[in-house]
Amino acid sequence: MFFRHIFLLIVICTFWVACIYGVKKEVPGHLVDHRYDSEFPQLPTAPALKEILSTVHFLNTVAFYRGYVFPSEVKLTVKDLSPQVIRQKATQEIFFNHTASGTATMVYAQGRYIALLTCAHIINFPDTIVAYRVDKYDRPTPFLESVAVKTRQHIYVADLPLADKLKVLIKDDVLDVALVGQELEREPLNPIPVFDYPVGSAKELDWGTFVYMIGFPKGQKMITRGLVSQPNRNAQASFLVDAPFNRGFSGGIVLALRDGVPNFELVGLVNSVSVNRQLYLAPGKDFVYTRFRQEHPYQGDIYVKQLRQI
Repeated sequence: MFFRHIFLLIVICTFWVACIYGVKKEVPGHLVDHRYDSEFPQLPTAPALKEILSTVHFLNTVAFYRGYVFPSEVKLTVKDLSPQVIRQKATQEIFFNHTASGTATMVYAQGRYIALLTCAHIINFPDTIVAYRVDKYDRPTPFLESVAVKTRQHIYVADLPLADKLKVLIKDDVLDVALVGQELEREPLNPIPVFDYPVGSAKELDWGTFVYMIGFPKGQKMITRGLVSQPNRNAQASFLVDAPFNRGFSGGIVLALRDGVPNFELVGLVNSVSVNRQLYLAPGKDFVYTRFRQEHPYQGDIYVKQLRQI
């Protein structure tokens, strides 16, 4: 435990010291006002972005649950639960898992130790999931329908085979930020690239600040760009960006330029996206499209489903 705390302290200190003492380069012919740029970069960004891209990885989390289902005649509440009661009253035992994917950036790699920066919601699964019964008016009752307990959680980086047993080192659910890390079974054959650009200040972003974002929308590593809107929306200095997003971009880094390329600074993480929800009617899971004939009315069961459009 002591060694783990020392490792965590080294990770945090190394990351922030590197950020504080990052050296800014003067760009000839560029307006030097020590503010974040709102104009399109004048110099090629590919060399610096390629370097940064090598530090960004696709993060996956799987939480495994064991669930217990109670019959309708059993009137159990949360206060009644105990391991013995669950074993006695449950009539069905089920196993399932919940998954999440996102983006993580390597901020520490020394010897056999690594740490990655990501969003907390990608690795934050509840220890217990409780489902309540509803009455005839579809209102929830205090009586339990089922309870599920997390048995284990697997966090890994697909493109780093050694990083297959990552643990949560520290997280902040309010800021939605987390560090995950691991002691590798052996030292990598080649050095693992580490993000070593300075951490900037989101509070200094302004309307129209030009930013780059790197992440894994739909599992594909991509770079996109956009302009900042509504800077300093709250106490955490959150802001909006008019860039295209998709699932998997959560945890992606947001980079701003201060006085030209290659003076990138980390000013945020992608943690949410606007979603439109639309209800529609559809057949059940057993529906076979090849057997459906448009000239004949559909006679099977119809279900209300929800479509989420990003």
